[in-house]
Amino acid sequence: MDIKPIKAENIKRLLIRSTNWIGDAVMTTPAVRSVRHNFPCAHISILVKPWVRPVFENSAHVDSVLTYDGAGEHKGFGGKFRLAKALRKYRFDAVILLQNAFEAALITFLAGIPVRIGYNTDGRRLLLTHPIRCRPEFKNAHQTGYYLNIIKGAGLERGEPELYLVTSSQQRARARELLFAHGVTEESRLVGINPSATYGPAKQWPLARYAGLADKIQKYAGCRILVFGGPEDRELGRRMSRMMQRPPVDLAGKTELGEAMALIEQCSLFVTNDSGLMHVAAALNVPVVAVFGSTNAKTTGPFGSASRIVQVPLPCNPCLKPECPEGHLSCMEQIDVDMVFDAAKELL
Repeated sequence: MDIKPIKAENIKRLLIRSTNWIGDAVMTTPAVRSVRHNFPCAHISILVKPWVRPVFENSAHVDSVLTYDGAGEHKGFGGKFRLAKALRKYRFDAVILLQNAFEAALITFLAGIPVRIGYNTDGRRLLLTHPIRCRPEFKNAHQTGYYLNIIKGAGLERGEPELYLVTSSQQRARARELLFAHGVTEESRLVGINPSATYGPAKQWPLARYAGLADKIQKYAGCRILVFGGPEDRELGRRMSRMMQRPPVDLAGKTELGEAMALIEQCSLFVTNDSGLMHVAAALNVPVVAVFGSTNAKTTGPFGSASRIVQVPLPCNPCLKPECPEGHLSCMEQIDVDMVFDAAKELL
């Protein structure tokens, strides 16, 4: 099926539907930049879930950030109609769906947006005016390219796969306040550790090894360790702190995403599981050591030259399972502290 040509001069107001998770959203930033390049005169809005908002609120490539509150105002089937009604008021000329779910296409169809661009997956082909074929090779490449291929498939100019993330002066000031409150001076060298990861334990390197690694890095580099994590990771941070010889600055569950971004930006190195904060660090050009287990480092690894992936190659990898059928012995347990420490030393 041929895709109808899109005339940029006819698109005055354009909506981008963001992906729902932090790491995925960061990996869409090259595509968002490409949208701006193709529509330089359009007013561009992006629709996001609340927790993704900080990824885009300081972006030079969008003019406004709209919130899809699926747990509140837009909850349930009726909430989708309310969201569609709200979007209709903006009189968007076109929407580009970076989010692949059926509901993403349904909401924008109900909103009456005349040009609807996205992959023709999830049974939504008839809801799109410009359905893009999702070729098998798209899924086997890094996800930055996966999202950029939506732009290319629509007959638009595909930009470079360079991540883009910006923190605000307020976020950087708040980061300095948090560090000062923990006795960290501006002269301190910082290394971030993120022992958390969503999806399941197959993505999480053992906590005791993170603690041992942090102790080795502190001794080697004379730095301060910052422990990161989401709202549900406070206990994880406390446990890691108790395991360490010298207590870290435990920030797990104590920062909003914008503050965490500004704190990561101050680090000389970030060591992490496969997670959203891994992509944040890569986008901020912070050197990253990423510990991978069940997931695919080729498609979702940290994108950038200043990164190292530590993973034991096994026949079952990537299984993409949340829990290892072998009791974790097949991947994460085979990665010892020295393997990750050696990668950290390279970047330090």
